[in-house]
This record gives sequence, C-alpha cells and structure tokens, in this order.
Amino acid sequence: MSASMRLLVRRVIRLSHRNINVAGTGGSSRFGCCWGPSSCRCFSDAAEDRNTHFGFETVPESEKASRVYKVFENVAQKYDVMNDAMSLGIHRLWKDSLLHAMHPQPGARLLDVAGGTGDIAFRFLEYVRFQQERRAARSMQTSSWQDISNSDSTENEDEPQESRAVVCDINKEMLKVGKQKADSMGISTAGLSWVVGDAEELPFDDNQFDIYTIAFGIRNVTHIDQALEEALRVLKPGGRFMCLEFSKVTNPVLARLYDAYSFQMIPVLGEVIAGDWKSYQYLVESIRKFPDQEEFRHMIEDAGFCCVQYSNFTGGMVALHSGFKL
Repeated sequence: MSASMRLLVRRVIRLSHRNINVAGTGGSSRFGCCWGPSSCRCFSDAAEDRNTHFGFETVPESEKASRVYKVFENVAQKYDVMNDAMSLGIHRLWKDSLLHAMHPQPGARLLDVAGGTGDIAFRFLEYVRFQQERRAARSMQTSSWQDISNSDSTENEDEPQESRAVVCDINKEMLKVGKQKADSMGISTAGLSWVVGDAEELPFDDNQFDIYTIAFGIRNVTHIDQALEEALRVLKPGGRFMCLEFSKVTNPVLARLYDAYSFQMIPVLGEVIAGDWKSYQYLVESIRKFPDQEEFRHMIEDAGFCCVQYSNFTGGMVALHSGFKL
C-alpha cells in the first residue's frame, strides 16, 4: 500500500476513534452507537473540540498545529542565530552529543523529524562520511600490494549501501532555510532529501529507516503519543528512536537561575534579534509544559519501544531519550 493511501487510512481510523465513543449494556464497542440517552455520549465528541496547551495558554487541539506553524514561520530566518544566542552556542554541543551517542555507520538511513534547518542531518552525513574515510584508511594500511593492485576490479563489491538522511518538517519556511543553509555550506545534495510532513502522520511506508531523530521538536506536537507511534511504525526492526529535548533541571539552584534567564532574557533576545517576542515567550512556556525525563520515558515505552533510557545534559536542561524497535 502506498504511503499516501496508508496516510488516508490512518487518518480515518484516528478520526473514528476520537469522535465515536460507544458503550452498551454489559459491554462496549468502538463502532456503532448506543440507543439509551444516558449510556454514552455518541457523537457529542465530534461537536466538542478537546483542549490542549499552547505554552501556558489553553487552546482547542484543532488550533495548536496552525499556531505552532505560525511561530516557526515567523522565526525561520533567524532560527539558527537565535539558537546560538539563547544557548550561548551550547546547543551545538548537545547535538554533537546526540551524534556520538547515535554512532551511525555507513549505509544507515536517517529520518530527522522537525529537522527544519538541517542541523542533525548535516552532522549525520558528516559523521558517516568520516566513518567511511576511516574504514578506507584502515583497509589501505592492512592491505597487501597485491590487494591494492586488484582493488579497481573489486572496489564496488563490498561497499555498503549509500547513507541517506531525510529531513521532514511540517513547516515549509524552515525547510526552505535548511536548503539555503546546505547550499551556502557547500553540503552535497547526494544522500539528502527534504520532505514536508506531519510528525503525527508521516508520509512514509512502514519499516523504512534505521534511525529516527527529533531534536527540540516533539514538545510542539499536539498529540505526542501519535508522533511516537509513527516513529515506531517507520523504523525498521532493530531501528533506533532518539529524541533531544528540553527537560527538567535537576539542581534547584540551577533551576532558579535557568527560570530567571528563560523568562526574563529569552523573549527579549527574540524581540531584538528576530523581532518576535511572542514566539519566544511560547518557546519558554512550552518547555515548562513538556513531561519530565521519567514521564517521557514511560510515554516512549507505552508506544512500544524497548530498552528506553535517557541521559541528562547541562544539569537536566536538556535530555536525550533513546529506545529501540524490536
């Protein structure tokens, strides 16, 4: 079944599960409807939009995605500059740590969701390229002259499949900035592709990727559980899920300093650098609404991942969660 057809089927199933709540006498069913006026809500869920958070504000679920889209549309051009300013450049170390923990090998296929400006994908391709060069150097050191002379006829026999990185983001402006950055950095388009897609309904078939990453993006998703289920679906058996996200600071003193800096400085930086106070106020608030390390670990396990663990960076300011699909 094609990815677009699977997407349509999943959407219909989710809508039916969300909008139809059926209860019968002595049992229940997902489909159909009850006849007694007090035994179930029938189709009332369809008329009542559930609420969720947008920062500290409560909004209908149907509005959150569009409001988050607007935030990143507004800040796309200054997104990378603001990341450096807000974190004093430390976000680069966090992302480097993600790649070292990932340790991808040549031939790996990466899906980077909410990957916008390409930071993780670029690091992935560079890391894999370095691994390939190291392997080639080692092979040359251990090869005999006879092996080297025969290498032209056998050079393609044992080469791994080309590594690929797919950057998937719901926001076209963020992808546009990512493509521009790749061009300006002279990054080859070989093995790199850009796809507009929703983390909750990924436009890919099952069992396609070796690694799924999402860095500082999952807290912006309306239904985190659905995004995790989609991550599991598109990963191959044995594939790895990796999420880098702001989390709960573990040291009380650092937590107070972090809160003061976040609420008093980051929106000001947003206004000065990006001309957008409100978007960065949302950013700060969204971090506080995201589950802590343990709660998020349980959510990943509930989605079906195994061997789930996490590492704290900078006193828990950021956490890296990892799990595998069996």
